[in-house]
This record gives sequence, structure tokens and C-alpha cells, in this order.
Amino acid sequence: MAGRGHPHFPLDPRYPVDPIVSTAVGTEYGALDLAAARRWGYGWDPAKPLASQPEGRRMTQAEYADFPACSADASRSLMHGIDAKRDWLYASTRTPEVDKAVERDPRLRDAWDAWSRCVAEQGLTRYPDPVAAFTDTAWHRGSDGNTRHTERERSTAVADVTCKRRLHTAETWHTVRAREEAADIARHRARYAAGLRALRTYRATVAGVLRRLG
Repeated sequence: MAGRGHPHFPLDPRYPVDPIVSTAVGTEYGALDLAAARRWGYGWDPAKPLASQPEGRRMTQAEYADFPACSADASRSLMHGIDAKRDWLYASTRTPEVDKAVERDPRLRDAWDAWSRCVAEQGLTRYPDPVAAFTDTAWHRGSDGNTRHTERERSTAVADVTCKRRLHTAETWHTVRAREEAADIARHRARYAAGLRALRTYRATVAGVLRRLG
């Protein structure tokens, strides 16, 4: 950026206009914190945003015009020595298939069904799974991903977490996911190993940059 005429560009700048942030789900297993469910339902304290904010000043429009090209240059430097198309973040490309296998698992289907009955027995909607409860459009998430914290939303979130605790839903879910992930790694061991090497290369490059920056 300095080379493009912006010598005082901050290391951690804010965009000229804050971007829209959307949150689909709090954890892989939906809501888990009972105290937060009681107070905020499926949202959070608006005074404490989930995403960390840049510490630098906002970019000027002139800086913003040059930012994409400089950002792309930086990314190419950080990816040096990595086969981005084949190896970079390979594990993430396997996530959809692993997710499908997890969702088909009979133990998890039974666990979700028990959780669903538990929530419905408290006079609330019978959702097929905890993610469906978390992402219900009835909670009217705003552009920042937060909800309106209505009484029904909070009651649903409390029932959701309570039933998970009573039935050990998250533990079963975690066990099934871990098993399917291990099986997928065993089937594609060489590709996962290459992805891990790529990630380690990237981290080493980033560490070197941070050392130079002090």
C-alpha cells in the first residue's frame, strides 16, 4: 500500500463501510450455553459483538481502491510453496461429504429424535434437529446475525440446551462426527497429509512475517 502512495496505511484497517456479518450457527452442535440461552435466546448481547473488530482506522476511499490488489499480492506471498488448487485446506472440501455421513448415522438420528420429542413436550416447535431450531427464521436475525431475543425464542433455546444436557445429544453428535472424520482421513490419508503440510507451510510463512513486523 505504501508503494501505491499510502505510506500510513494501518496494519489492521476497517473498511470504509462496515460489512454485513451473518451467523448461521453458534457451534457445530447448536446452542450449548444455558445461561446465554436464558438471556439471549439464539443471539447474544448486542454490546458484545462476537466478531473481533479491526483496531486500525477506516480506510479512505483512495486506499480502498488499491486495497484489493495489495491484498491479492499479500495472499500470493503467504501461499508461496503451496499447491492451492490441490492441497490448500483440503479438509474443508471433505466437510460436505462427512456431514452427510454424520447425518445418516442411525445413532445420531435416534439422538436427534429424542431431543426433538423432549423440546416438543415442553409445548414448543418440534424441530428435526438442533440446527433447525437455531436457524429458525422466526427469530428474525438482523444483518449482523443477532436475534430479537423474544420470549418464545428464549424459551426454545432454554429447552434446546436443557434437552441436550439431559439426553447427552451433543456428546453423541461429537462421537459420531469424530468417527466419520477418522474414517474419511483413513480413506484419503495421502490427501489429508498433503493438506496438513500445506497448512504448516502457511503457518511458518505467517510466523516469519510476524517476526519481521516485530
